[in-house]
Amino acid sequence: MPEIVPWEYSLHIPNDPRAVTVSRRTVRLVLTLHGLIRLADLAELLAAELVANAVLHTKGPAALRVRWSAAGVLRIGAWDADPSPPEPPEGLAPAPYDEGGRGLTLVRSCADAWGWQPLAGGGVGGKVVWCELGRTA
Repeated sequence: MPEIVPWEYSLHIPNDPRAVTVSRRTVRLVLTLHGLIRLADLAELLAAELVANAVLHTKGPAALRVRWSAAGVLRIGAWDADPSPPEPPEGLAPAPYDEGGRGLTLVRSCADAWGWQPLAGGGVGGKVVWCELGRTA
C-alpha cells in the first residue's frame, strides 16, 4: 500500500545526456521503494522528458526533484539555470521521423497537470518545469 506520509528526493545532475538515464532509474527506484510502482512507468517517461529538456537546451547543471504529497500527488520537477520559459510546441507537429520536438507534448498529454515557474532569490535562479501524477487516480 502506498505511503500517505509526504517525502521528497532531489538529484543534482551535470549537463550530460547520460543524466537522463540516471534520472529515469532514480525515479523508478524511489517509486518502487515507496510502494508506488503503479506510477513508475509514466513517471519515468515524464522525468526523462523534463531532464532531457534541461540538459539538451541549457548549458549549466540541472536537478531533478521527486515529491509525494499527503494528498497522494506525485510531482516531478526539473530545474535548470536558464530562466527562459519552456517553449511547448504550438501548431505544427514534428515530422514522423524527427528525433525531437515531442517532449513537452508528451508531458502535457500524459500528466494530470504541468507547468513551469521562474526561480529567483536565495542565490538560485533559472526555472523549474514540473508535472504531476495522481490527481485523478
